[in-house]
Amino acid sequence: MFHIISDSACDLADAYIQEHDVTLVPLYVTVDGVHYLKDRVEMKERELYRLMVEEHVYPKTSLASVEDFADVCRPFVAAGEPVVMMTISTHLSGCYNSARMAKEVLLEEYPDAQIAVIDSLQNTVEQGLYVNEAVRMRDDGVPFDVAVEKLLKMRSMSRIFFTIGSLEYMKKNGRIGKLAVLAGDKLGIRPIIVLNNGEVTLGGVARTRKKSVALALQSCKKFFGDNHLNKEDYTFCVGYGYDVEEGKAFIQTVEQELGVTCVHIGDQIGIASAVHTGSYPLGIGVMPKYEIV
Repeated sequence: MFHIISDSACDLADAYIQEHDVTLVPLYVTVDGVHYLKDRVEMKERELYRLMVEEHVYPKTSLASVEDFADVCRPFVAAGEPVVMMTISTHLSGCYNSARMAKEVLLEEYPDAQIAVIDSLQNTVEQGLYVNEAVRMRDDGVPFDVAVEKLLKMRSMSRIFFTIGSLEYMKKNGRIGKLAVLAGDKLGIRPIIVLNNGEVTLGGVARTRKKSVALALQSCKKFFGDNHLNKEDYTFCVGYGYDVEEGKAFIQTVEQELGVTCVHIGDQIGIASAVHTGSYPLGIGVMPKYEIV
């Protein structure tokens, strides 16, 4: 047995976290540039979306500290329980470095502790799927060392395909990077974004929301076709932002078009991603099942 810890960028639902005994380390968010609030504790995603849509705020996030990770992990280490800590991709946040340094602090206190710190190379619902595979392994009795080995291998086999309302928030938060070059930095463009090995890449562009959503789904189909992958070997999860009804409709479309059943471990894209994607992200996360790794 081992305990599973993730930063809050995984966007897992509260019910899932409680049912499956997962512990979260909150990131921080500010809407005024001064007062930082703990993600999901002092600021809920629905309230943040409301502020973005109704009051047009441009929030920013901050990583969890070394002390945050150490404080959350310490009780389990003190009890002699191995711990797997997973963080958002290092290409998107510095949480991995905080968690890694927290491990060093704890090893000074508990030299025999078993602590694995993993850069998930994931974000939002895809990171949630990654945590879900760790949960499945733990509950199936997979040993700590074997589970860590499998988690490291499966990172490159996952993807997330999503679209956003515009490039506005990515531009405001300095995350536009390659997308600006490839899409011409035109706010009217609706990009299809692919998270591959932890990095944000451009999967295409469209002029309308309807076309960008369809292209995100097509990109997912292409991933499986081009790589000759069996969809039964993967789990799927749809993530959405402010527009819940659009998200629910897209889940049905994905299931019909791909012939899969999406898991519902946390459908709403949370604060850590929303500050960069804006209020209308919509996409599909895919993760290999641990049995095939």
